[in-house]
Amino acid sequence: MTDEQQVRTLIERWVTAVDTGDLATVLADHAPDIVMYDVPPPYEGVRGLEAYRETWPGFFEWQQSGACFELESLDVTAGADVAFAFALLRCGTPDEFKTNPDLRLRLTIGLHRQNGRWTVTHEHHSFPLQQLS
Repeated sequence: MTDEQQVRTLIERWVTAVDTGDLATVLADHAPDIVMYDVPPPYEGVRGLEAYRETWPGFFEWQQSGACFELESLDVTAGADVAFAFALLRCGTPDEFKTNPDLRLRLTIGLHRQNGRWTVTHEHHSFPLQQLS
């Protein structure tokens, strides 16, 4: 399997874990010193695996209201020891998609190969700012 395929598989596995609320798999391929910038505050992001872990229970609770988290597109670039990926995901509730059917979460992930294994060192989630009328 190529490096690009390994990274793609890792991210696809992570998306499935988020969608099913499998916290152990969500955390599995993340570095101890992960930095994540998320949609909700804190604006300076979260740093470290424990802080990253603490962001997920509220999201999983929201997701149980019927929200989806589905990969729509994924682009991966992988070098020998560093890789990055960007993706679009359908992330929202049925009511949110009724109001805004094009709603997509933007995802950017940075990875580093450590001891022969790809690990996520940077993760950034965002939604485009909606136009106010």
